[in-house]
Amino acid sequence: MKHLFGATLFGAVTLALTASANAQPSKPECLAGAKPGGGFDLTCRLAANALLETKLISQPMAVTYMEGGVGAVAYNHVIGKRGSDGNLITAASSGSALLLAQGKFGQYDETAVRWVGALGADFGVLVVAADSPYKTLGELVEAYKADPSGFAIAGGGAVGSQDWMKASLLAKSADQEPKSMRYVALEGGGAVLTALEGGHVKVGSGDAAEMVKHHVAGKVRILAVMSPERLSGELADVPTAREQGFEIDWPVWRGYYVGKDVSDADYQWWVQAFEKLATTPEFAKEREARGLFEFTLVGDAFDQRVKEDVARFKVLAKEAGM
Repeated sequence: MKHLFGATLFGAVTLALTASANAQPSKPECLAGAKPGGGFDLTCRLAANALLETKLISQPMAVTYMEGGVGAVAYNHVIGKRGSDGNLITAASSGSALLLAQGKFGQYDETAVRWVGALGADFGVLVVAADSPYKTLGELVEAYKADPSGFAIAGGGAVGSQDWMKASLLAKSADQEPKSMRYVALEGGGAVLTALEGGHVKVGSGDAAEMVKHHVAGKVRILAVMSPERLSGELADVPTAREQGFEIDWPVWRGYYVGKDVSDADYQWWVQAFEKLATTPEFAKEREARGLFEFTLVGDAFDQRVKEDVARFKVLAKEAGM
């Protein structure tokens, strides 16, 4: 009987190890929910290149594209057509959580997929022109409070976008209604920089990675980074909003999800692969090359973060009158 129990235990362990080995995707694929060249493409390429370079996958990962609704079409496709496909991961971002909070992914909410992990992030920033009289976030907030109608704020997205939401946090810090902001919606960070440098707006809402080179070159001044701690490298001299007395964080995480019906073995393979990947120098190099900062959350911790973000964005949207 003792021998039989030992054999049974050995068999169970063998099966578990075999299942774990077999969980490696046979045809790894990353779905980007937009045209080539954007943030979702960057997110897919980050995983594809780093996983292959570190030999965590044995064959190249295909990157496919499905534009529509800033990820909404891809989200619905994964749920409806590829819910159990363990080969497929799909790129997402904190912008995806924002759209889910606003009900822009159709009938499905954040519980309709399994969230695998985030492997990097950018962070929100508030920027002024190089010749602006405002040197700190506190000075800007006080000036905005005194004359909110005199401050045009530009962002690379429409009302309700991440840049608009970041700008709304400035308004709220000045005890002003976000929906009364003079918000100028532009096409991307480049247009925001042009508007700042031309004196057409007083404040820019954007992301650290797209603004850092212009800050270093002295073309604009980043007043605050919306990160829990100071960023390293070229932004080491820029204080966080928290350091200046404002509870403002805005990480723009880059992550991935799989279908709701993907097996636990397949899901855990991706989680463990991301955990291993994040510790390698090869991955750190790939992340840096894409202008991303360290931000790693996987498995249950990432799932919880996404759901917390969606809940937070719902509150922000309601408070902003969205």
